[in-house]
Amino acid sequence: MRFILRRLGFYLIAFWASITLNFLLPRFMPGDPVSRMFARTQGKMQPEQLEALRKMLGVDARPLWEQYVDYMHNILTGQMGVSISRFPTPVTEVIASQIGWTLVLGGTALVFAAIIGNLLGILAAWRRGGAIDSALPPLLIFIGSFPYFWLAMGALYLFGVTLGWAPLRHAFSDGLDPAFTWEFIGDVGAHLVLPALTIVLVSVGGWMLGMRNTMIATNAEDYITMAEAKGLRPGRIMFRYAARNAMLPSVTSFGMSLGFVVGGALLTEVVFAYPGVGYQLLNAVQGLDYPLMQGLFLTITAAVLLANFLVDVLYVRLDPRVRSN
Repeated sequence: MRFILRRLGFYLIAFWASITLNFLLPRFMPGDPVSRMFARTQGKMQPEQLEALRKMLGVDARPLWEQYVDYMHNILTGQMGVSISRFPTPVTEVIASQIGWTLVLGGTALVFAAIIGNLLGILAAWRRGGAIDSALPPLLIFIGSFPYFWLAMGALYLFGVTLGWAPLRHAFSDGLDPAFTWEFIGDVGAHLVLPALTIVLVSVGGWMLGMRNTMIATNAEDYITMAEAKGLRPGRIMFRYAARNAMLPSVTSFGMSLGFVVGGALLTEVVFAYPGVGYQLLNAVQGLDYPLMQGLFLTITAAVLLANFLVDVLYVRLDPRVRSN
């Protein structure tokens, strides 16, 4: 419990620091979102309307510390303001409408990459020098070394434009009613395959190498030699003894990756025009949408910190050495 409380205190301090940076960084950017809205309306807004809009968005001429106090009050009360680029929609509604697609895309790709990569790493280390260990690591690292946007655009051109096997854009077909039906689920799955597959191809090599290296070190432990001397089946030794202990670093990597799922699919969503948080974040930055940028950054930060805290809690269960500290 002391360990968990110490980690909780650390994450609360990190969350406060991220909130402060989240407040300061957009205000240090050049440009004024209200002036841009004024330009879009071709000068039809009155000066008093502009001033009221600046005050509502928290970018008026008040001292920075007053804006910070109001910002912290709004965060603690769950009020993230109104999106400028999608005015007058609240920021919470914009994020709620996009985050589900990001979780579907990033979560699916992460689960498949972690499972496939760890299984390949276990097999490669257990049969060191075999076909899997010799051929797959160089091939997967070679694929992962390509710039992701290049790989994604190449896959989109080949399988979407040339062959016509995959949809070109969005999360589901235009005109399709988003309802919980088998037709809609199948269409979402068809749109999901290509972007998720490109993420898996890029990341599975890292998962495989990480597990392979840990498994090689674990295979040299005395308890593995003891298990072999007892005549246990190789499959049981590989999964119940070696892989179980070698999974600890992968649990940490999975927790950190789970947090970055919320904002880590930016390039994927941009290339495939996938309506997720990353794609919305790009639009917010281009439109100088301060409230939406802050809301998205806060969501991403909270997801990363929460995922890491859950990993720390899980470590207390998986590793007895943590409980003894």
